Amino acid sequence: MSFQPNPGDELIINGTAYVVGRHPAAPGLAYAQAGRQGIVYQLNAKNGAPHEAKALKVFFPKFRIPAMVYQSEHMEAYGDIPGLQVCKRDVLTPERNGSLIAEQPDLLYAVLMPWVHGMTWFDCLTDQRQLEASDSLALARALAGIGSAMEQKGLAHCDLSAPNVMLPFFSEVELPQGTSAVELVDVEQMYSTKMDRPDALLAGSPGYAAHRTVHSGLWSAYADRFAGAIIIGEMLGWSDRVVVDKAWGESYFDQHEMQTPCERYFILRKSLESRWGSKVVELFSRAWDSQDLSSCPTFGEWLVVLNAVTEQEIPVEAIEPEPAVTETIESVSVSGLSSEAASSLSAPAPLKAEQAALLNQAALEQGERGVTDKLFRQARDLEQQNKPAAALEVYRSLYHFVEDGSPLHVEVSAAITGLEEQLNPKTPEQPEQSKAWYRSKAFIVTTAAAVVLLAAGIPAVNILADQSNQRQIEAAKQEEVEKAAKAAEEKLADEQEAAQKLLTEKQRQEAEQQTKQQVLVAQKQQEEQKKQQALIAQQVKYEAYLAQKEQNKQAAAKLAKQKAYDQQAKYEKYLALKKEQEARAAQEEAARKAAAEAEQKQKESMHARNKENVLQLISLYNKAYASQEGGSAAKAKSFAKRFRTLYDSNPSYYRSVGEVGYRASSIYNFLGDTNFRLPKI
Repeated sequence: MSFQPNPGDELIINGTAYVVGRHPAAPGLAYAQAGRQGIVYQLNAKNGAPHEAKALKVFFPKFRIPAMVYQSEHMEAYGDIPGLQVCKRDVLTPERNGSLIAEQPDLLYAVLMPWVHGMTWFDCLTDQRQLEASDSLALARALAGIGSAMEQKGLAHCDLSAPNVMLPFFSEVELPQGTSAVELVDVEQMYSTKMDRPDALLAGSPGYAAHRTVHSGLWSAYADRFAGAIIIGEMLGWSDRVVVDKAWGESYFDQHEMQTPCERYFILRKSLESRWGSKVVELFSRAWDSQDLSSCPTFGEWLVVLNAVTEQEIPVEAIEPEPAVTETIESVSVSGLSSEAASSLSAPAPLKAEQAALLNQAALEQGERGVTDKLFRQARDLEQQNKPAAALEVYRSLYHFVEDGSPLHVEVSAAITGLEEQLNPKTPEQPEQSKAWYRSKAFIVTTAAAVVLLAAGIPAVNILADQSNQRQIEAAKQEEVEKAAKAAEEKLADEQEAAQKLLTEKQRQEAEQQTKQQVLVAQKQQEEQKKQQALIAQQVKYEAYLAQKEQNKQAAAKLAKQKAYDQQAKYEKYLALKKEQEARAAQEEAARKAAAEAEQKQKESMHARNKENVLQLISLYNKAYASQEGGSAAKAKSFAKRFRTLYDSNPSYYRSVGEVGYRASSIYNFLGDTNFRLPKI
């Protein structure tokens, strides 16, 4: 990308003069942030306040799409929604900004929009910065309000994640009254019924994508519900030091943990329930256990529940042990703790460290067993209602929650095998397998006991069964649609093949006709050449006759003329040689100029690449520093190695730019000794 402005450079866009901002960490470089589709530069109006700064997003060549103009015109109407101020965008077009684009071709279809001040939610997560409870609630309410307003207009961001959630709430720049505490950025993939479907769909960001949809792409009105629930849960939980310390890194959850009964889920769930109430936990659990995005709670539901939390109900930072935890531990002692651990629950003396750890682990196991027991009971009830397909689906869901090799794992595996045999009976030629585990007397007794103990949840079974039947009907309809689509595709393929054959035959005939025409033209040219040669031969003979006739009469004149002819030939030869020398000199001059221009372009390209690498080196150092401060030595070392590799590619240049040499020295010290603390530069 040839557009590489320096801090202080002036750009005039739509009649307004802007100055490229200076990077706060590197004053000698322009304030720029690289993304997946382009680079965003900060522009400050010459006569404007700091909060009126603009963001100029310069897209990489493959993302410079003319349809961006149409998309931005539709987005303009959404710029008044709190949290979507980046929708107020101007696209630089050849019609309105022709002179500027002629000077800087990379600015074609670049987007000018408001600059959002403040950190991102990603920065808050990676810094492990604990929030005040009131700040957590304010951020969660703001995000829920933005999502609710978007849902009411049929909009969805479609890539809701920590880096795309800005927090003007923590801005160091004084902002106008009424500025939203949360702003969404990177809205190029936004869903709307008035916008065209993008060619390439994003599959969601790790740590925020439901594992059931992560491979299918997101572009629908429901696309933000699951990721929104996760971010709201993070914001509410970030006032709890236990949750902050347990975070995975760039998000609270690891992507492999999504929608599984993992330890982080139970820790966050317990924190939400103890600090914000059962209604918040109910909404979060609905999203976590959802089968599809439309089953997740709406942002409107989140907003109602969060607005119901009063100032008096906001928890203080020092929280005493919750009674709910004690009740959970007591219930766990009945189902699995030793008599010594159970007796310690009622003992007046403080718990020992080992006993407390045992009880906390048991509480987590009890929460997980609640999920598995509920699914197990639902599957058995569906079997009794003679709904084997629905029961098989629930068993398969339960299979991922149970521990390998456990008795329940064996029973669930046997039940799945039995139902599959029931739904897909073997042919008589196939030998019968041994009797399934789930038909054993011991298993039936165990199942009956579970049904009696958990009979209170039967209404949920009927709902799940109805949903399973509905999904089967929808699956059958979808299969019919796919068959019809496949038949249409085959028909279209046949038609295309026939059309291709016709086109090939037509091209062959045209080629043959063209060949015949070329042969005729060649024959005509040969005949013309023969005629010309005959005329030339006749002319030569006639001239020889005239010359012979005049030879005797004009011998002296012939000698003089011959001398003149010789002189003319020498002169013409001289002219030809001179012309050849001039042409050779011109070629050599052109080659020299081309080589000089190529060398100059190479120097400019190397200089531009070095400037880009300086930005990358500063970013890698900051990431290594943040990772070390966050306690992730492995990630810090990974960023440090990438810094060293890039720096070693041209150390003589990078050493002379700002504080890069100092950063490199610190990186080398850190790689040599992991206990070395990287300084904040």
